[in-house]
Amino acid sequence: MKFTLTTQERRSYRELLTLAFPIIIQNLFSAAISSADVVMLNTVGQSAISAASLAVQYSNMLFNVYYGLGTGATILCAQYWGRCDLGAIEKVQGIAFRFSIFFSLLFALPAALIPRLLMQVFTNDDELIGLGASYLRIISVSYLCWSISEIYLSVLRSIERVTVSTALNVSALLLNIFLNAVFVLGWFGSPRLGIQGVALATTISRLVQLAACFWVSARSKDIKIKLGAMFEKGGNLLKDFFRLALPALGNDVVWGAAFSMYSVIMGHMGTDVVAANSLVVVVRNLALVMAFAIANASGIYVGKLIGANQLNEAERAASRSMVLTVAAGILGGILVALLSPAVIRFAALSDTANGYLRVMLAINTYYIMGAAVNTTLIAGLFRAGGDSRFGFICDTIDMWCYAVPLGFLAAFVFKLPPMWVYFLLCTDEFVKWPWVLRHYKSKKWLKNITRENI
Repeated sequence: MKFTLTTQERRSYRELLTLAFPIIIQNLFSAAISSADVVMLNTVGQSAISAASLAVQYSNMLFNVYYGLGTGATILCAQYWGRCDLGAIEKVQGIAFRFSIFFSLLFALPAALIPRLLMQVFTNDDELIGLGASYLRIISVSYLCWSISEIYLSVLRSIERVTVSTALNVSALLLNIFLNAVFVLGWFGSPRLGIQGVALATTISRLVQLAACFWVSARSKDIKIKLGAMFEKGGNLLKDFFRLALPALGNDVVWGAAFSMYSVIMGHMGTDVVAANSLVVVVRNLALVMAFAIANASGIYVGKLIGANQLNEAERAASRSMVLTVAAGILGGILVALLSPAVIRFAALSDTANGYLRVMLAINTYYIMGAAVNTTLIAGLFRAGGDSRFGFICDTIDMWCYAVPLGFLAAFVFKLPPMWVYFLLCTDEFVKWPWVLRHYKSKKWLKNITRENI
């Protein structure tokens, strides 16, 4: 049987991939930063790698807040972009800034003032606590910059300015890699600062990225950074933001906090487990680059169609997004398998940690597919149709009523071997598949949520 695509199908796939490609490049560079951190800290020692991987969990929780606010804003912005309503988009951006700056201060103050106490949540190893605390104290300075740039870049993506968004992110990431080499490896006569050098490089690159965002904003004909919009009355848009963005924010915070609890569980099972997991996270992030890009592109593309009231075409575009997602999941699993031998040879870990690393990588060859499908559906398509509530409820039940309790019981009550605990934690994505897929097929998420005369 000959397989052919209609003109409309070819155009739809082309537009999805056109949106996804710059995001793939951006995600690749983002994953490269994690890889560079690990490669350079590998020259410092296993403790530095372990401490950095645990300290980053705190920053990742804040990133999940920004991501939730950004994707929550994208729900509204993408649909209003379909209606060509730039005024509504700027108001939504101002509302998102209001919350992101508040949360940046909420996270920055503890990181600057009580970093050791924060690290004690993740591990009871004194050396790791000290190293991680020095990292958090420095990087706390960057949180305010991050809160503005992350929202602005999310809004740029929602109006299909993905190339500009990618260029800003890639430039900052390249600067981060260069500064890592300067402060960790001691280039140009700089002192070797170890884990503190990684934090300093990240902080400087985010300051530069924020300056670049303001530069782009000043020259933009579409959306500008207007911090004064934070103080304007939101009216119905503020109500919509609460109704749609806050569940998305809650979803990402719940999801991110659960992943941090996974790190807490592994952090109390020994430094060998932590060190192995820090390398696995890098490989997994690389393998998920394409899948996460398709999820982002799908949300923007389908959201625009819904906002233009082309619901039938939005439904067909969602189906094509799922085809691309499954393909990305398969390719991601293959990539993990191909990279595993090189990662195991490269790792400067103990024999025990290397053994853990081998098993963890094997588990991630199939875990990629679960994460790919759920991300496209929950964070991409459902949110594009204004349905952020389902993902919040689903992930709360899946991770906090199933995965986290299961992990604690397996590790600390039944005292199972570390790799059995890791395997059980990695069942979280597949447990929720039946409910997620059923919700997708129900089409209850497919709604136009825009308002007239904003």
